[in-house]
Amino acid sequence: MNVKKESLDDAHKYRFWRRQAESNGLKINKVEPFYTRYRHNGELLFAMLEVDADTPEGDKIPPALFLKGHAATVLVCLIDAQSREKFVVLVRQRRICDGSHTYEHPAGMVDTTDDPVEVAAREVGEEIGLEISPEDLTRLNPKLWFPSTGTSDEGMHFFFVEREMPREQIMTFHHKNMGVQSEFERITTAVMTLPEAHKLVTNVNAVLLHFLYLQAVGDYETMKRL
Repeated sequence: MNVKKESLDDAHKYRFWRRQAESNGLKINKVEPFYTRYRHNGELLFAMLEVDADTPEGDKIPPALFLKGHAATVLVCLIDAQSREKFVVLVRQRRICDGSHTYEHPAGMVDTTDDPVEVAAREVGEEIGLEISPEDLTRLNPKLWFPSTGTSDEGMHFFFVEREMPREQIMTFHHKNMGVQSEFERITTAVMTLPEAHKLVTNVNAVLLHFLYLQAVGDYETMKRL
């Protein structure tokens, strides 16, 4: 079955990026795609672009843009109903950044016109097996934050969710195989305390998420231990 691939001009993430750039004063003269990757349904997933654009100050903006779109990530906190001890659930998978296994919080791309909170809730179910609704999530950043402002349009939405349950149930989320074989995912879950998790993560979004969560719930004692 032949699937029609959407053009760059029709892609939601490209149109969003361009609209925001122009609203902030960039004069975009030309955009040249060097690499594009598509989803199975023909939707643009990633693109490497060379951008010829002028700033309002009369300068040229650095030309390389890795078009990714937006993503949502969630800190999942499971609270022992008896001791009140808190645990987080991470996902472990091998990443291209350095080829190693990394520990991260559940996360997923916000494609087309998806609502970030709905994406976040879905990813928690898919990546660690905890079923939640969008209403269970608390948003941690009031607007988009950009991890790599110089080379990418990627914008992050941060959330957290807390669930109270018996310790035995909490540990059922440890060492679960959650990858999707058809998408070449090999994902394993890991349950640990937040200070333990902080020592393992190398993803800057995860590091930031820890501090955002602890600030939101007022847990400054744990923050001191990070």
